[in-house]
Amino acid sequence: MRHLHTRTPRRRVVGALTAALLCAAGIAAPAVAAPAAEPAAPALADGLALTPPMGFNNWNSTHCRAEFNESMVKGIADLFVEKGLKDAGYQYVNLDDCWALPNRNADGKLVPDPVRFPDGIKAVADYVHSKGLKLGIYTSAGTKTCNSAGFPGALGHEYSDAQQFADWGVDYLKYDNCNNQGVDAKQRYTTMRDALKATGRPIVYSICEWGENKPWEWASGVGHSWRTTGDISDSWGSMLGILKQNLPLAPYAGPGHWNDPDMLEVGNGGMTDTEYRSHFSMWSVMAAPLLIGSDLRTASQATFDILDNKEVIAVDQDPLGKQGTVVSSEGGRWVVAKEMKDGSRAVALFNESGAARRIATTAKAVGLPQAPAYTLRDLWRHKSYNTAGTISATVPAHGTVLVRVSADRGWATHPPAVELGVDGSPLTVAGTATTLTSAVTDLGRTPAEHVSVRMTGPAGWTVEATSPTTSATVPTGRSLRTTWSVTAPAGTPTGSYDLTLKANYRSPAGTRADGTVPLTASVVVPPPSGTSGLGDLPWLSATNGYGPVERNTSNGESAAGDGHPLTIGGVVYGKGLGVHAESAVEYYTGKECEKVTANVGVDDEKGANGTVAFEIWADGTKVASTGVLTNAMPAQPLTADVTGAQVVRLVVTDGGDGIDSDHADWADAQLTC
Repeated sequence: MRHLHTRTPRRRVVGALTAALLCAAGIAAPAVAAPAAEPAAPALADGLALTPPMGFNNWNSTHCRAEFNESMVKGIADLFVEKGLKDAGYQYVNLDDCWALPNRNADGKLVPDPVRFPDGIKAVADYVHSKGLKLGIYTSAGTKTCNSAGFPGALGHEYSDAQQFADWGVDYLKYDNCNNQGVDAKQRYTTMRDALKATGRPIVYSICEWGENKPWEWASGVGHSWRTTGDISDSWGSMLGILKQNLPLAPYAGPGHWNDPDMLEVGNGGMTDTEYRSHFSMWSVMAAPLLIGSDLRTASQATFDILDNKEVIAVDQDPLGKQGTVVSSEGGRWVVAKEMKDGSRAVALFNESGAARRIATTAKAVGLPQAPAYTLRDLWRHKSYNTAGTISATVPAHGTVLVRVSADRGWATHPPAVELGVDGSPLTVAGTATTLTSAVTDLGRTPAEHVSVRMTGPAGWTVEATSPTTSATVPTGRSLRTTWSVTAPAGTPTGSYDLTLKANYRSPAGTRADGTVPLTASVVVPPPSGTSGLGDLPWLSATNGYGPVERNTSNGESAAGDGHPLTIGGVVYGKGLGVHAESAVEYYTGKECEKVTANVGVDDEKGANGTVAFEIWADGTKVASTGVLTNAMPAQPLTADVTGAQVVRLVVTDGGDGIDSDHADWADAQLTC
């Protein structure tokens, strides 16, 4: 929760001696090997949360603003029913912080804020229950909650507060970790478990301990879920960092006890719909709780289309309760597979990178038995195909192809799966033709017939095929390859532009099928000769943990231009880049540059907090890196030979402990060409 410092989500007061924020679980990212140990405690045998909880929490969209009130909560319950979310499996409407008054009454009881909740919590619970839904509430395992207004926490009041919650009809408790006075985490969370049990009311218990004390090792007998990380924010970098921390913890999840990588940001506006589909896909493959964090009163249809995709939800809610495991992750091309109760596998092909990439695996690699062929169901396109065993796709930048693959005997009733791909650089200079080669490859056991392919670009662009675009038959494992000449008009501004590759074909039985891959072409300008400051040059792409990448100032975490002078170890630098892990900034160097130099480190503005690592990549090869750097270290010189590279990428990772306070500076960053 973003209570004390809305721009740095995980800053909390954690006890009398620890006012600074704490790091999340010490899981190296991207870690692939899962922990060898099994959960240390048995799951609660109360029949609750046998699949990951699904619902809504207001915090990510409203924080503590006045709009969080009784009317809003009732409205969300109404929307669950009206928009079909209830039918899709969402059932909990959860209140977060700021629902209470700052002080208990004379009897030591919690008092709902009479302005926000004039009819009280029980009346809200009754309304939510009347819709066939359930109500959740929030408090902290400390003397106060996380918000700076100082609302009462439950430490020392566990039994009284739990009974109040039960009397009100609460069905779910989120129990945070602020102001905990240094009391042992396991003790604090176990006391509330016992208090909830003593009420006799079935209440799902969500432990929000931020992964500090590795709750996955002890909390399966305490709560129904436990946060494995610090707070998520509505950015690609934040989502990616949390994903990497949660993936290795698969052995600890199961029915009634779930790893919780925090709430959904889908629809809040900080990511693209492609990125939100990845977010939703990966949370589902990880069997994570699905708690909507956007304001459904103003959500777009695209947001609802993501949130109510029942085929993806079925992956999350599979009763076997397995969390997906990493099959491979080379070069940011992730394959994550989840065993399903019916013997099938849900397979996510997730592209971490900023350009379209081919990601491939096989039925055998994801754990399916040997079979003549398999049915492959695309869970976002809602179409079924047959495959001879290859599972592959060209996945858009930051995108995810999510499929469900099974060794069933009905595979032949489906058309063959085809893979669409493109070879060649998507970087083009305006007015100059670029050559691309497309491939339509039959992955099925049956041939693709009457195959045709076309490529389209923006208005005014010239996209011409220079070789055949049709084939009567493409057999299993073979491809229709077509070369294309792509030209952006002279004077086209630098930036990214959409291309689309589409194929149409038929199965041997005459069933029509098609495939589409969205691609990105970047119009670039040759780099200037001599030595230039990277803070002054246009970049190809930039992603950041919080807020935008800043030119010649530090990262301010919110709007562009809210940073401060770049300062490392007391030294102020006038030029460079201010970023926040996880971050990647790409520059077009056109094979004309030789060297990148910078002084790198954690910006002083975060005090003693922040751990990061810097990397420089040239055309997909890491050519320079630091170890983990902390705020206590002075700026480190970093030099990379980028001779002959077409694209140079500056990367900052979280140092393996989450992205809290990871303000990183590329001070005096320069490119020599």
